[in-house]
Amino acid sequence: MNFLDRVLDPPSYGFTRDGKLYVPTQSELWKEFFSRLNIFKSKKNWLPLFSWFSALFFAPFLILFLFHYFSWKLLMIGFIYSMVLLGTHGTVYLHRYGTHHAFTFKNKFWLFIVRQLVIKIIPEEVYIVSHHVHHYLSEKPGDPYNVHGGWLYCFLADVNHQAIARDLNPKEYSRVAALVSHTGVHVNSYKQYQKWGSICHPIRTILHFLLNWAFWGGAFYLLGGWPLVFAIFGWTEIWAIGIRTYNYSGHGGGKDLRKEGDDFDRSNLSINQLWPGMVTGEWHNNHHLYPNGIRAGFLPYQWDYAWLFICFYRSIGGIDTWRDHKDQFYANHYEPYLKQKALERAQVRAAKSI
Repeated sequence: MNFLDRVLDPPSYGFTRDGKLYVPTQSELWKEFFSRLNIFKSKKNWLPLFSWFSALFFAPFLILFLFHYFSWKLLMIGFIYSMVLLGTHGTVYLHRYGTHHAFTFKNKFWLFIVRQLVIKIIPEEVYIVSHHVHHYLSEKPGDPYNVHGGWLYCFLADVNHQAIARDLNPKEYSRVAALVSHTGVHVNSYKQYQKWGSICHPIRTILHFLLNWAFWGGAFYLLGGWPLVFAIFGWTEIWAIGIRTYNYSGHGGGKDLRKEGDDFDRSNLSINQLWPGMVTGEWHNNHHLYPNGIRAGFLPYQWDYAWLFICFYRSIGGIDTWRDHKDQFYANHYEPYLKQKALERAQVRAAKSI
């Protein structure tokens, strides 16, 4: 058994039945969700509970922005911050660096700056470990946000399917902790892991998030007073909830929506969507094709803010090494596709001339 086959804690309904993906009912999904949020049942449920607390924390800001501080200017500022800045930061830090090691920072100072560059929402452990499994088992049983499980299966995945297993031995725990340690997270000892069921410690994690929120709240207040604070924190709520729907849509909602000449990875249903691509650089099919690269926007129209930020950060000395697969994409996929289409057109013309 591969290590990634057992690194996640399976839900009570299991990932499989008779060797096939088990698609739970909505009742089973909600029952599992609330069971895993129950801190009184087990203190090891603290991370799923905090994951949703950190998302819903911003809901009051959104409500007050809409009903008290609303203006079209602030709406646009909040919209850009959440859709472009938060999304791009997630692609740069959690996705390309945290999970796939597409680049390395010069030192811990440069890492610290990027780690705190926006309002924190998702604990590194929740995202990174499960995303390794997602790529290893994409759309197969055990994929924590398997599109074939349905929309709700994906939406509740951070609680129901993404927690690390609670029965890892010391060697296994060391391996799973290594998936996260490079991000600056202070890793629990094995004894602490046995107590808390997580790589990160609750006190350190909660304090880290509170300090980050206090810093950015103060910064936005100095820049624009309470209206700006409530606008940006409010729109953060929209991103925090919306991101939980992404993988379902990014894999076509379980349907084959891949387009010829655009989606070249045929091993899964991932697609290059215009909106996520243009605002965050998340051209998802390209990413599955070359997951450990600094860019996913390969074609001329595929704008990639995440790649632009990585280039900027390298230019000021923050990034040491990186991997870029654009040349391989053109040589292995796009140029052969163009040649094949040209050959097909020539054959059609030849047939018509006979």
